Amino acid sequence: MLRKTDFYIDGKWIAPVVAKELEVINPADEQAFATISIGSAADVDKAVVAARKAFTSWSVSSREERVAWLDRLIAVYESRLSDMAKAISSEMGAPMTMALEEQAASGMGHLKAFQRALKNFEFERPLDAHNKNVRIAYEAIGVCGLITPWNWPMNQVVLKVVPAIAAGCTVILKPSEIAPMSSMLFAEIVDASDLPAGVFNLVNGDGPTVGEAMSRHPGIDMMSFTGSTRAGIAVTKAAADTVKRVSLELGGKSPNIVFADSDVEAAVKRGVSHVFNNTGQSCNAPTRMLVERSVYDKATEVAAATAKATKVGDPAQDGDHMGPLVSELQFNKVQGLIEQGIKEGARLIAGGTGRPEGFNRGYYVRPTVFADVNNDMVIAREEIFGPVLAMIPFDTEEEAVEIANDTPYGLAAYVQSGDVERIKRVSKQLRAGMVRINGASHAADAPFGGYKQSGIGREGGHWGLEDFLEVKAISGWEDSAA
Repeated sequence: MLRKTDFYIDGKWIAPVVAKELEVINPADEQAFATISIGSAADVDKAVVAARKAFTSWSVSSREERVAWLDRLIAVYESRLSDMAKAISSEMGAPMTMALEEQAASGMGHLKAFQRALKNFEFERPLDAHNKNVRIAYEAIGVCGLITPWNWPMNQVVLKVVPAIAAGCTVILKPSEIAPMSSMLFAEIVDASDLPAGVFNLVNGDGPTVGEAMSRHPGIDMMSFTGSTRAGIAVTKAAADTVKRVSLELGGKSPNIVFADSDVEAAVKRGVSHVFNNTGQSCNAPTRMLVERSVYDKATEVAAATAKATKVGDPAQDGDHMGPLVSELQFNKVQGLIEQGIKEGARLIAGGTGRPEGFNRGYYVRPTVFADVNNDMVIAREEIFGPVLAMIPFDTEEEAVEIANDTPYGLAAYVQSGDVERIKRVSKQLRAGMVRINGASHAADAPFGGYKQSGIGREGGHWGLEDFLEVKAISGWEDSAA
């Protein structure tokens, strides 16, 4: 049993103000494998004091100093990649191959993307070519509270911590208490990167206690949160009294439009595999597959076959299989929504309730596909956050766009077509922050975020830096130089 009961505050590992321990459960066997501490408002206060003190000097550090720190961080992170993969696999159930090649690797990808962004970012510039007497300066917003989820831990930790520090801010990180071990390891990595004390701080805890205390704290200038829309609303309300900036990356129910002029078999296989990746626990998963009616029957056959061929297995093993869901709570939620889909009359063509054959413990679920779904069903409206696909037929391009946009979310959308003009036309009509065409990947430098209840702000690349910067206009700049 690992014991990681201290918090990282002001460059040191220190005990919590009040001892309160929590066991971390391995979702593969439902057994505790580590113990952490749950913090309190008093621990947040300590972290804020350290962060505010450090902000005085770090906010005026040079670009060169920050780039040098990021170079060191990348080197240390790379040396701990395999350790990071093991931590992620144990805490949230990602199979080892995925934990290394996707989960831990996503952190490295964003580190390098921010390295490029920081080197090229214009922190000061003239207003425009015609008015050089006005100087535009981008300055660090201050102390930032960062709350990260359990589903892609290093992807989200790096997307928040690194641009905030690169922008000149100081930070307090609260990772998910369900999957905190990767963030504890990240704190060790930061500690080894020779970052000045107080610039990075970590306090473990739950949302109602530590998350609430951070959101309300007058000494925190900005909150950046990734998680459910419900929790994002709570952060926003708690932050309102101190009028702090709030950046949110929330849920999704992303449409995947498959037109008859696409390579239907390849598009459907790709879409199903994407939904099942990370056991369906991705906010941008294409969980609504909208299929043109003329190829709908073929698409359902391919989807069912792909689901039935998807292997489920022990996350401690290498391979391309699917691991368990993260927790008992998540397992019960997904089971309930699968039952709901059956009750609503959707046609179950793969999977269903219960564990896969051969499993009697662990939070394993069956890769599930529903056909003949309509967009008013609960399984088409709610973010299930499990390996469950809803297939919906459509007749016209206009109907496809209407169904795709008929959701409270707007994180991502996907278009599969062989018609270039249609692709461009449909992509521009989709109310989503990201559109991916015919299996294209999302670059680490590209902005990540959504419309509507999928959030506020963008992460990644120079957009990630801008999220943590204030904009100052200085008039009379050239006159003063004269």
